[in-house]
Amino acid sequence: MTFTVIIPARMSSTRLPGKPLADIAGKPMVVRVAEQALLSGAQHVVVATDHAEIMAVCQQHNIQASMTRADHPSGTDRIAEVAAAMGLPDDAVIVNVQGDEPLIEPSLIQACAALIKADVMMATAAHPITEIDEVFNPNVVKVVLDKNGRAMLFSRAPLPWHRDGFAVSKTALPSSYEALRHIGLYAYRQQFLQTYPRLSPAPLENSEALEQLRVLWHGYPIAVHVTHEAPHAGVDTPEDLIRVQSFFQ
Repeated sequence: MTFTVIIPARMSSTRLPGKPLADIAGKPMVVRVAEQALLSGAQHVVVATDHAEIMAVCQQHNIQASMTRADHPSGTDRIAEVAAAMGLPDDAVIVNVQGDEPLIEPSLIQACAALIKADVMMATAAHPITEIDEVFNPNVVKVVLDKNGRAMLFSRAPLPWHRDGFAVSKTALPSSYEALRHIGLYAYRQQFLQTYPRLSPAPLENSEALEQLRVLWHGYPIAVHVTHEAPHAGVDTPEDLIRVQSFFQ
């Protein structure tokens, strides 16, 4: 299996200004992310950015990078521009790895890419939820699967709802209750990646602020790889950066 990893990286973070260039044991964060992606066996790893400083840093560390337009509404649109510029064939597999995930497991990237089949144009990942607080946390996105391991619904709401168990208690997970937390890692077939930016937003997408709901609303399946180990959290705040830096000491 061959696949390409594209890493969208912008300088627009408000909680951690200059996030892609944040130092992690002597290397910028975006470089750390790219190095993890290279360990996945990807044929190409490319940083997609609209900022000259990020471009320069990647070049200094021999990381392939590509400049994009600055007006993309999402990272998906940004990687679609780069994938088109690379001239990848319609059947190529592209994995979108977020630029703030310096601890992402290479095996998770590979497993997500492997789910792309002739009839599956998009894939993502999830892991079991073990804490009741996460079930009711709207910042934790839940996903419900069908019997074939494909997404039925993504939501910030507590899904699935355990009618009897939650009627008794909302402080402990009911026995035999299973819920999955969505992991923001995506793989696409190139043909679909170029189609996605032209799809109209879904009403539910606007309510939930989850762009993957657009895919389901338009009738495209999303395969989901379930890993039983929760991945390390990404970097959104200065506290997150300190936590990640400790792994490299």
